[in-house]
Amino acid sequence: MQTKFQSFIESLTNILIGFLTAICSQLAIFPLFNIDIPIQDNLLIGLYFTLISLVRSYLIRRYFNNK
Repeated sequence: MQTKFQSFIESLTNILIGFLTAICSQLAIFPLFNIDIPIQDNLLIGLYFTLISLVRSYLIRRYFNNK
């Protein structure tokens, strides 16, 4: 059984990889839809979704770990 800290580290690792994937995807996909925003905005959008994803991933992990 994972500790809460181990669950957090696993989720954080997963989310950081997801953040990098998201930023690269946004840089490739946004221009296809004529979405032209500065890199700072791209990073901020990615950060918001990353924080939401981190909380979601942690809560799901804890739920299934306690089940």
